[in-house]
Amino acid sequence: SPYTPVRPTVFFNDESSANRIIVSLKQGVPLQSALDRIETALAKFSTGAPFNYTFNDEEYAKKFAEEQRIGSLATCFTVLAIFISCLGLFGLATFVAEQRTKEIGVRKVLGASVYSLWELLSKDFLKLILISCFIAIPISSYFLNDWLQKYEYRTDISISVFVIAIVSSTFVTLLTVSFQTIKAAISNPIESIRP
Repeated sequence: SPYTPVRPTVFFNDESSANRIIVSLKQGVPLQSALDRIETALAKFSTGAPFNYTFNDEEYAKKFAEEQRIGSLATCFTVLAIFISCLGLFGLATFVAEQRTKEIGVRKVLGASVYSLWELLSKDFLKLILISCFIAIPISSYFLNDWLQKYEYRTDISISVFVIAIVSSTFVTLLTVSFQTIKAAISNPIESIRP
């Protein structure tokens, strides 16, 4: 089991209680013909015993079924949360651009470039994202390590996972916010300054 360590094991042959036989199949052998041959061989030695079989890899995979289900649910909810966050960011960027319309118009009249206006409007969002990442990383690291402790054989969490998370969230934020900030930056300054 993935949850328990491999313990010292002794295998012995007790013919009086031989109710389970482990067979290793060669690669490339057709499965059905191999099962038929095993059943025929078993019938010679055991009369009336049913021929039931399982595959070791399938039995082992069942032990991870719960983790795979949790992983699928986590993926679905993560995508949903990112989508909702992007909608919220888009709305907030629209609101901020509307609130600062006159400031943007004055800056454009005074010679501000589109890039400098984009930078002005985006840096507050970037600060918020970076602060939230630095709050979320220790918390998620704690819970991930706690979750991995229940496995005897586990992987270590690499710092690259968190770097990728920061870069991804920054990219998604800039992509979401840029539409509104660039739209505000290229708009006609006369329209925004007019009372």
